Amino acid sequence: MSQSALKARTVATTMRFGRSQICQRAVPILAVAVAALLAGCAQRDSITVGAIPDDYRTNHPIVIAEKNQKIDLPVGAGDRGMTGSQRDTLLGFLDGYDRSAAPTLTIQVPSGSANEVAATAASRDFARLAVASGVKRNRIVVTSYQSVSAEASAPIRVAYISVKAQTDKCGRWPEDLVETSENKHYADFGCSYQNNLAAQMANPADLIGPRKPSTIDAENRGAVIDVYRARGISDEFLGNSEVTY
Repeated sequence: MSQSALKARTVATTMRFGRSQICQRAVPILAVAVAALLAGCAQRDSITVGAIPDDYRTNHPIVIAEKNQKIDLPVGAGDRGMTGSQRDTLLGFLDGYDRSAAPTLTIQVPSGSANEVAATAASRDFARLAVASGVKRNRIVVTSYQSVSAEASAPIRVAYISVKAQTDKCGRWPEDLVETSENKHYADFGCSYQNNLAAQMANPADLIGPRKPSTIDAENRGAVIDVYRARGISDEFLGNSEVTY
């Protein structure tokens, strides 16, 4: 073998050996890089899952719970029984009384006050009015409470417990409102809206599930379908519409 051929073979062997070493070094480096990328993804997912909720429905949820409904009715020392104003106010208060659940209606009469005699007479009229409004007689309890002053005219308190949709109290400001670097809602955001929505719920059970559907009016359904098939406009719609067809 000539000297030039031997030199070329030596150079080729050295190049193959160098490539194998480079590949062996590149494999561990690539594995470390892939592991680092996977670790970064896993850490990002944990931050997303553990993030603080920024939804007013989550921060101020509407719950169904028992709530003490009460009203204080002032009674003058010179009154003789229930007045017309007291009657209207008490009727409005008893309008929210659930007669199917029939909770206990408590009438608390002041004792040791300047209007004790007048309040006792008015409480009897309150009880009779409650019975006339649909409250069962055995669900009415008349009790007394000690007045704080013998010279004051203490009111009569009427109360009962009912199931209401409600949420937490508003006005929570744990942080400064100008701290908006994270661009998140402030703590009290949406609280008044949730409270107003809960107050409008006539039947709190509607938040739990749907009611049983009422009986279908087959005659009215048939009349509506006949009008639809005729491609006409119902007389009820024409009578209530502001557009002349």
